[in-house]
Amino acid sequence: MPDSRSHLVVIGGRSGVGKTSVAAEMHEQLAAAKVQHALIEGDALDLAWPAPWEHGLAERNLAAIWRNYRELGYRRLIYTNTVSVLEIKTLADAMGDDPQVTAILLICNDDTAAGRLSGREIGSGLDTHIARSSQRAQELNQHANEQVIRVATDSRDVIDIAREVIEIAGWNPTDEGQNDYE
Repeated sequence: MPDSRSHLVVIGGRSGVGKTSVAAEMHEQLAAAKVQHALIEGDALDLAWPAPWEHGLAERNLAAIWRNYRELGYRRLIYTNTVSVLEIKTLADAMGDDPQVTAILLICNDDTAAGRLSGREIGSGLDTHIARSSQRAQELNQHANEQVIRVATDSRDVIDIAREVIEIAGWNPTDEGQNDYE
């Protein structure tokens, strides 16, 4: 990267919108273009029972993991979590290096989310997941500030969505100077 400032791309959105799939595809495209980056699935940073949310464990773990990546020269981070677009300052502060931030809220309609969730959720919890996803979509849309860029995922290929997010972030591998390992 031209300067040493980190760049954080947060990807948020309701369950079933495609956060994990889009981030994984971004990883594939960036890796194929030899663009150095890291990907952290935020849900894994405090996945425990009982939930340790009141202790700020996710932010503490992010700080520790990012510090390790930073020591190895990484400056680009893709971070996914349902509500990450509502916690931009907290996440940036946890990184500890004043990152440039691009916030993406993936959006889709209720039918799209329900269809995707029915493909991955089994058993009696599906209806609960669908209802929670719809409620969360409304909350995210209402509370995400105007700097959060909304990207629709309905009837779209994950390859194209990932390419769009990479473009929005300015991480286009075809741009001069973006390839870290040639």
